[in-house]
Amino acid sequence: MPAPTREPDASLTVEVHAPAELVYDLVSDVPRLPTWATECVRCRWLGGATGPAEGARFLGVNRNGPFRWVSVSQVRVARPGRMFAWEVLGRIAWWEYVFEPTPTGCAVTERTWDLRGFLVKHVLAPPLTGVHDRRARNARNIAATLERLKAEAESLAT
Repeated sequence: MPAPTREPDASLTVEVHAPAELVYDLVSDVPRLPTWATECVRCRWLGGATGPAEGARFLGVNRNGPFRWVSVSQVRVARPGRMFAWEVLGRIAWWEYVFEPTPTGCAVTERTWDLRGFLVKHVLAPPLTGVHDRRARNARNIAATLERLKAEAESLAT
């Protein structure tokens, strides 16, 4: 699936005082994603994949309070130091990180698109995930994720 062309459902950019390549390496190390992500509690590569490559798949285990669910994602873009993006398969979501060099490090943008249809988004998913407003929840989660990612990257860059 190509990247969505409409505006993202949630997006935030932060300045990180670390090289774009370092931050990319952190984000694209999929088993480490739960270190920063709010809902994701575990990730692992699937099908013999061992690192970020376009087409590689990974399993994500997610949690919201007592609610737990799994997803399978496929890396769609893996451009070191520039962009890392994946699609949650089944037309669930598209997530991406974009890295732009700045004089003091890089700007990191995390954004997401909810690809689910109305029935799944508003009727089926809320009782399974405990999330009734996914757009607002993702906006809060992105802010928390980027705060944690920034702290980790800057501690490694010093």
